[in-house]
Amino acid sequence: MASRSELASISRLEFAEFTRSRWLVFCLLVYGVLTSVFVLVGLRESTIIGFTGMGRVLMTFSHALVFLLPLLGLGATAQVVNGAREDGTLELLFGHPASRAGWFTAISIVRYGALLLPLVALLVLMAVVGSAAFGQRIPWSFLGRVLVVSASLLFCSVALGLTVSTFIRNQAKALMAILLIWAVQVALIDFGLVGLMLQWRMPPEAVFAIAALNPVQDARLALLSSADPDLATLGPVGFFLVHRLGHGALFAIGVAWPLLLGAALWLWSLRSFGRGDLV
Repeated sequence: MASRSELASISRLEFAEFTRSRWLVFCLLVYGVLTSVFVLVGLRESTIIGFTGMGRVLMTFSHALVFLLPLLGLGATAQVVNGAREDGTLELLFGHPASRAGWFTAISIVRYGALLLPLVALLVLMAVVGSAAFGQRIPWSFLGRVLVVSASLLFCSVALGLTVSTFIRNQAKALMAILLIWAVQVALIDFGLVGLMLQWRMPPEAVFAIAALNPVQDARLALLSSADPDLATLGPVGFFLVHRLGHGALFAIGVAWPLLLGAALWLWSLRSFGRGDLV
């Protein structure tokens, strides 16, 4: 088990590397551009599933996050372990009194925190600006749900990226793998599942079970159930989900499954990294 001093020391080194690679600047820029666009353009009074003004901004912004966060989480972590292997960082670091578990835990915390904390700050800033500058009423409960769902989805994506980085040693192949994983996650949200139903005439229960394995789909349903408890925007599908599961269960699944999947992937990666070769 890594000590606090070990985690703090390695975290400082990793944060310096993270900022040197411009990933933090890139994330802040992406979050900032999205926030500015949705606040300045999205505050026109029009109704979308019962939301107007700031509620509409948060709703559309959160759905953009569902597609963006997995890509950021995967991209920020998929070349960490294999990159450290290739450039000799692991051999140099573990020549000092540092444990593998401590290093892996520290890089996980730093990468996750560097992606999540700017998002939290910008969401709160978006709400404050909308309230102070535009006189909008802020749906704080929905904002809290967006933060919870985003944190869960981002944790799963970071863990998945570390898994790719641990098991795929070539950085170019790791990059291709994360793009494929992200594309599969996005494709299975709508048209991929519709194609399954049309091609193989699968029962709805089987299609929903496959969809539930996709953390991006779970996060999307959790956000929809928070904004529209009846899921009227999904038509018969929403009616089926609400009456079979309920919007509370959909939100719980959208938070719990990405967390459980991410924790399982992270522990698997940690175990493999602890037992594998450094080069």
